Order: sequence, then structure tokens, then C-alpha cells
Amino acid sequence: MAGMAGPSFVIDQRGQESLDMYWEYNKIVGDDDNGRMFSDAEYEAYKKKWVPIRKKNRIYIAWHNPERDMDCKLIGPETLCFCGHRYINHKTDFEKIPNPIVQPCRKCPCDTYHYAPRNGSQPIRCTCKHFPDDHNLKHPYVCKKCPPGPKKCTGFKGSFTCDCGAPTYNHVMNRETKEERMKRGKPVGQDVPYQAMGGLTGFSSLAPGMERRDPSGIGPNTEVGAGVPYNQETTRF
Repeated sequence: MAGMAGPSFVIDQRGQESLDMYWEYNKIVGDDDNGRMFSDAEYEAYKKKWVPIRKKNRIYIAWHNPERDMDCKLIGPETLCFCGHRYINHKTDFEKIPNPIVQPCRKCPCDTYHYAPRNGSQPIRCTCKHFPDDHNLKHPYVCKKCPPGPKKCTGFKGSFTCDCGAPTYNHVMNRETKEERMKRGKPVGQDVPYQAMGGLTGFSSLAPGMERRDPSGIGPNTEVGAGVPYNQETTRF
């Protein structure tokens, strides 16, 4: 009924502190406790092992326009992969950084994380007219719905245009270490203990590259819309 308020409750200071502690626990541990909360001793042992590794071997990951050297989408823990799972559901912690860097999903056969751009809240279609979940989870992401024949889709290729002006297939996934990113003059933020932070270095990281006025985006002195020629060679996505 109009004018009726829902139930309310008050959290005292101790309750707020407990919520803050659980929030931090969840950001550090993620799903690594397999649904059973660590004991205090297990939690401390987990942090002792993985926090230094995360600070040393963090993987900075972005959906990247190589022609503009722009990170059009910086990947964070909740960013969805082509497989439909979040970045945090993929392998993000490495005791030793492999070459190449491969980040398989822990919940499905997806062999490495790959950002799938969306049009608002909706997934984009391939040029074959089918959605990402109609395609295989592994490269080259062949369509499962297209009938056999010369016109059968041989791999997902979105026709959607990014804010940067380039089609999605002119973007690549860029994975790099802190040292590699610093050499390119890109922001690295602070060392944090949290899982799967990827390319996020601050609140501005949540904005698209064309709205991000730092070296990972359009830059502080770049005129919005300034065009550069794009290489039309096909790069998946």
C-alpha cells in the first residue's frame, strides 16, 4: 500500500565491522574456499601464500585497440567472458607467470578468458546472426547452429562497432605484467591483495577507453573523435 515502508533494521558498529571483514575476505579468497569459509588459521595461511604472489605477478588484462594503443575495456573480477562466466571464475593467480599467459575457466571448458563486448545489457551477434552461446567455447569459436556448407561460420566475428570507432574484430586481448605495463606508460595503480583485479586501477578504470582521460584510454589531451586509420585485417572479436 502507498505510504507503507518496508521492514528496517539497524546495524551497530560491531555488525558493520563484521560485514567489512567478510567483504574483504570474499574479495581476497573468492571461490577458493569451495563454499566452506576458512578458519582463522586457514585464512592467514592463504593470505601468507597468495597475497605476495598477487602483488608480484598480477596480470593486467584489457580488451585493446592496437591501432590506438587504447584499452577500450579494462577487465575486472566481475567482467563476463565469452563463455558467460566472470573473470574471477578463471585462473588469475600464477606462482610463475607462463608464456604465453593462458587463463582457463574453472567452471567450463573455456581454455582462456576472452572478453565478449555487449550492446548495453545484450550480447552482440556474430555476422552469422547467432549469439556467443551458440558458438564453441574454444578458439576459433565456431558456430554450432550454422548448417554445413561454404557459408558456415568459421569463428565468431562481431560486426558491432566499439566507442573508439573500430569494429570489435579489430580488438585483441592484451595481457601483461606490471613491468611490461609500466614500460608502455600505462597506469598500474597500487598493489592490492584482492583476487582477479586484472586491469582495474581505480574508479576511472570502469569507464570505456574513449571516456578515460589517462594513458590507458584516450588520454588527457586527446580530442574526442580524433580519427586514425584502422587496420582492416581480421582479428577475432
